[in-house]
Amino acid sequence: MLGLKLLTDPRWANIAEGNLEEILTDHAWCEQKAASNAITLITQNSEHMDLVESLTAIALEEMEHFKQVVEIIKKRGYTLGRERKDDYVGKLVKFNKKDGSRNDAFIDRLLFAAMIEARSCERFRVLSLNLKDKELAKFYHDLMVSEANHYTTFLNFARKYTIDVDVEKRWKEWLEFEGKIIQSYGVSEAIHG
Repeated sequence: MLGLKLLTDPRWANIAEGNLEEILTDHAWCEQKAASNAITLITQNSEHMDLVESLTAIALEEMEHFKQVVEIIKKRGYTLGRERKDDYVGKLVKFNKKDGSRNDAFIDRLLFAAMIEARSCERFRVLSLNLKDKELAKFYHDLMVSEANHYTTFLNFARKYTIDVDVEKRWKEWLEFEGKIIQSYGVSEAIHG
């Protein structure tokens, strides 16, 4: 469904489970960044009222996820650590087209968001199926469904608002690029790590 070129080795869930405090902290900050990304897309493209309404809902949902993760951290006696740098996202940012029209940049930003949501969805699936902690496994299953909806929302807006970008071709380029960079991840207690 997601079109990802390389799926996460299920053993990554063991790495995550080996340091739940770290994976939960990383996850919390991923949710905050996802909300910020939705807000940025709104502020830069406010002429599209349907996008404003949908991405407002996504931003609120992402902040609700942030709150839920923070509550899990607190309930388990962990500490919400400082924001983590996400090298995976940093590499995706560099793949964004920097030249071209305003529409080119808009469409690429939507595809960037779709890519992150797709990988997050896939990682949450791995956690939901492989964590021994049943409470967290269910939590990640519920989030997987949410991320899948976000992924399709961003991709559908890219298809709707393109002027001169072949969205299907560019999406395949995103998938190919992501498939190459993800090969060096899946070895740390980070949602994209």
